[in-house]
Amino acid sequence: FLDRAAIKDPSVIKANKWNLATLTDVEEVKLVLRMLPIWATTIIFWTVYAQMSTFSVSQATTMDRHIGKFQIPPASLTVFFVGAILLTVPIYDRLIVPIARKVLKNPQGLTPLQRIAVGLVLSIIAMVAAALIEIKRMRVATTNGLTNNPTAQIPLSVFWLVPQFLFVGAGEAFTYIGQLDFFLRECPKGMKTMSTGLFLSTLSLGFFLSSLLVTIVDKVTGNKHPWLPDNLNQGRLYDFYWLLAILCCLNLAIYLVFAKWYVYKDKRLADEGIELEESEPTFH
Repeated sequence: FLDRAAIKDPSVIKANKWNLATLTDVEEVKLVLRMLPIWATTIIFWTVYAQMSTFSVSQATTMDRHIGKFQIPPASLTVFFVGAILLTVPIYDRLIVPIARKVLKNPQGLTPLQRIAVGLVLSIIAMVAAALIEIKRMRVATTNGLTNNPTAQIPLSVFWLVPQFLFVGAGEAFTYIGQLDFFLRECPKGMKTMSTGLFLSTLSLGFFLSSLLVTIVDKVTGNKHPWLPDNLNQGRLYDFYWLLAILCCLNLAIYLVFAKWYVYKDKRLADEGIELEESEPTFH
């Protein structure tokens, strides 16, 4: 139906850009619409990412944060994000890319969509690890009779939280680069600045979805058995992490369907014999 915009209407005496689109205009709209399913299925990763700066930090405040006589701030655990990225990028370049080139016969190693998929898988592993560690934290709190004391320090090292930070950080390295590469490659030439906007919108919507989920969970579970009370030692934060893990699994399944269906711009246009016109520079 979009193709009809480029077909001249005999009843229109004088054609202009409002009643007759060029083939390039139509194809650019198609390119953007084809990207939207991939765009939508990457939002959930940033919902997981949001937990690392909210509930994971709240967990850290209840745990033993001492290194010798020094007590580290709870929010300082986010440094493991940076560490995970610094480790993941060289490992990907030096180890994963050469292997992927041989196995997948792709000179780039992993395609942007494959990199995003790896990031989504790592987000699932991160939430499973977070749920298991929270169960362990709750058991230690119960064993030591600290469930009713929100300010008590549970005798469990805060470094038990490191795995979930590392997995999300590694996932960010794959998803972040994969998203930017995908949007930059697939956006029409005249809309390259839109690619950054598409990426940043997934980030912001991920945090919004996180707030929405917290609100819904609090409304549903807040009366009898709250998952997210003010005192985490009396809550069931691990169930919230399991919920996120399930949502990530469903999202991954949907993403894989769309990723398999998606045909990269260059290949699709070449197969259809379409050559888009170079867009003229615009001034504002």
